[in-house]
Amino acid sequence: MLPVCGPATGAPFPALLPYKNYVMEKITESPSRYRHLEKMSVRELLSNINEEDKSVPLAVEQAIPQIEALVEAIVPKMREGGRLFYIGAGTSGRLGILDASEIPPTYGAPPDWVIGLIAGGDSAIRKAVEGAEDSPTQAWEDMQAYQIDAQDIVVGIAASGTTPYVIHGLRTCRAKGITTGCITCNPGAPVLAEADFPILVVTGPEFVTGSTRMKAGTAQKLALNMISTTTMIRLGRVQDNKMVDMQLSNNKLVDRGTKMVMQATGMEYDAAQALLLEQGSVREAVKRYYRH
Repeated sequence: MLPVCGPATGAPFPALLPYKNYVMEKITESPSRYRHLEKMSVRELLSNINEEDKSVPLAVEQAIPQIEALVEAIVPKMREGGRLFYIGAGTSGRLGILDASEIPPTYGAPPDWVIGLIAGGDSAIRKAVEGAEDSPTQAWEDMQAYQIDAQDIVVGIAASGTTPYVIHGLRTCRAKGITTGCITCNPGAPVLAEADFPILVVTGPEFVTGSTRMKAGTAQKLALNMISTTTMIRLGRVQDNKMVDMQLSNNKLVDRGTKMVMQATGMEYDAAQALLLEQGSVREAVKRYYRH
């Protein structure tokens, strides 16, 4: 009889047992509710994909208490100088990198506040790296390059919940006193047992069987949006509902920032823009205005 892994059994996820030997019912791999997709019209395909997608926000809603618990753990660590790491493979890894990469321009945060790591390294962002996600040691090696320690927090992202790169990365972190979280879409997934703050979003079978870049990927993106946005707000990177620390990296953002300064101060457009560019952020421009 083959081992069943996951928190329900308390069974471990051994480092050397081949992936194919694990027995776990993966809802994300269950057959699509739709048959003969190739016979559908374009309108039918689009409508049916959209119908499936409608279920994702409701699934995420069910996980809000779990997401809340993770954010409540992240914020005090980051206030004390800790960092948030995302680790994942394939689509999950790319979503973590996407979320991490958007923090500096959106909130003016240092680039090392949120760090996304993907199995196979940066080349895997655009092209799959064969076997990278199966390594039981690579995630920890990748994190060591950033001198990770117990002040930091690590969130593993794995739709299936069985990715060795993520599971063993989280396991090593916990052994070294580093707080862990995870986002997965399969009940009973082994990764849940390796996270201090697990998030389970049950999205069900995909429209194309097993294509977890679809509903599962959308659910992970929504959860990551909630985690990082709420964390940045709690860290004071938003005032009212404005991105007052955003980087002024293009004309659109300069224009947006100028209008924020105008709204806060009553200045005319050209004067507000000049002050904004002089001070480098909406926050500093408004401060400078009221100091004088």
